[in-house]
Amino acid sequence: MNATRHSFFFSFAEKYTVLLLGIIATMVLSRLLTPAEVGVYSLGAVLVALAQVVRDFGVGQYLIQEKQLDAVKLRAALATSLLVAWLLAGVVLLASAPLAQFYGEPRLTLVLRLLAINFVLIPFSALTLPMLRRQLRFRAIYAINAANSAVNLLVAVLLALQGCSYMSMVWAALAGSCASLLVSLLVRPKELPWLPGRRGMGDIGRFGAYATGGGLVDEAGVAAPDLIIGKLIGIESLALFGKAQSVLNIFNQAITSAISPVVFPLFAARARGEGGQGGAELVYLRTISYMTALAWPFFLFLACMALPLVKVVYGSQWLGCVPLIRIMCLSSAVYSMFSMARYLFVATGQLQAQVRLDACAGGIKVALLLAAAPFGLVAVAWAVVLSNVLRSWLNYGCLRRLSALDWRILARALRKSLLLCGVSSVAPVAALLWLPMDTPALLALAGTALVTLLCWLAGIFLLQHELAGEFLLLQRKLAGRWLAVKWTKG
Repeated sequence: MNATRHSFFFSFAEKYTVLLLGIIATMVLSRLLTPAEVGVYSLGAVLVALAQVVRDFGVGQYLIQEKQLDAVKLRAALATSLLVAWLLAGVVLLASAPLAQFYGEPRLTLVLRLLAINFVLIPFSALTLPMLRRQLRFRAIYAINAANSAVNLLVAVLLALQGCSYMSMVWAALAGSCASLLVSLLVRPKELPWLPGRRGMGDIGRFGAYATGGGLVDEAGVAAPDLIIGKLIGIESLALFGKAQSVLNIFNQAITSAISPVVFPLFAARARGEGGQGGAELVYLRTISYMTALAWPFFLFLACMALPLVKVVYGSQWLGCVPLIRIMCLSSAVYSMFSMARYLFVATGQLQAQVRLDACAGGIKVALLLAAAPFGLVAVAWAVVLSNVLRSWLNYGCLRRLSALDWRILARALRKSLLLCGVSSVAPVAALLWLPMDTPALLALAGTALVTLLCWLAGIFLLQHELAGEFLLLQRKLAGRWLAVKWTKG
């Protein structure tokens, strides 16, 4: 259990460092670049993100969940990663001009061609991150991702100040990839091979076909709003929607993406009968209890304080994304109950079920978005809400069928989180209803956030939520270390 908490600590440290650097970059670049300029890069990044799912080809998941790894399997994983990534680099290069023509945006050609270079670089460190996650070495992962974000921030801001427009973000992405590659070579596990091998590629290919199919469908669902908005509404509207998504993704960057790298190998270890008492399903229930205790108060606060938040972080030219944020907070709050389900399914050998779920949910989302796009961005936002509610229902059906987790079991795990959300809602709801409109945005945001945090902390202990035990344990550890230091100095 101590090893798990240690892993969570460094995973959260990594994500918060990346998040902080990302917020700083966003605050600066949102004032240096226009929505139209940001939209060009955003569209290119979304298109490349679809190819990134195929680039991994399930190698990362294979390395984490495989029970026994040897040199043959590792060399086969390296060969698979090299083959797929370099093929994709060629595909993106060839498709850059046709895609630019399809979207009526000539600038997109150069953006895609430069971003394709990432596919050439990434395979040299493709095995490092999943192996570090398998070994729960999150301190090394922290170094890799922090280097990427720091270099990305520095290059983007410097080039934007020099008037490089949207290209500042493209060059920054490439510079960040180079930085993470260099650091990954320094912390690379010794057992990883330097040369690829063909033997065993078939097994990885069969696993990767399912993993990639599900991941590609899932990523297509994530990218669908941007791709549809970019084509049917316009580049500037795409940038506004992207900013709204960026605000919502603060939770994913700060919480979900910090928890998922730890819980996936933890689910897998419990499914293999390792890592202590209790199966993967029990770990899942505790995980969603933590997740909703954080997510529900966060998204309620965000919906109420979207206006001052956008003013502070992005500036007045981005106020058009405020109603989109308020609408889509609902879908993010609902889906937080099931965001960890895919890791449970994969870790317990139910990958095919996850792929079918992703395909069904992705198809529903695309259909709803295509129907909503002619009516504008607000309609698209409501389509996102409805698609995520339906996806949550599909996830619940899979949990009940495959893991025997019905609504009564889930309700017991979530009831304290719901009460905690009610306790935490007092300050943001009061601020939304009664705070004067001429209140300075930073003062309104900071003051409400502080009161909400204090109410949330009080609720954690008054309701005796599971998170209270984690806080008390952290407090005892910090007190013990302080006493040890004081005793040593004395």
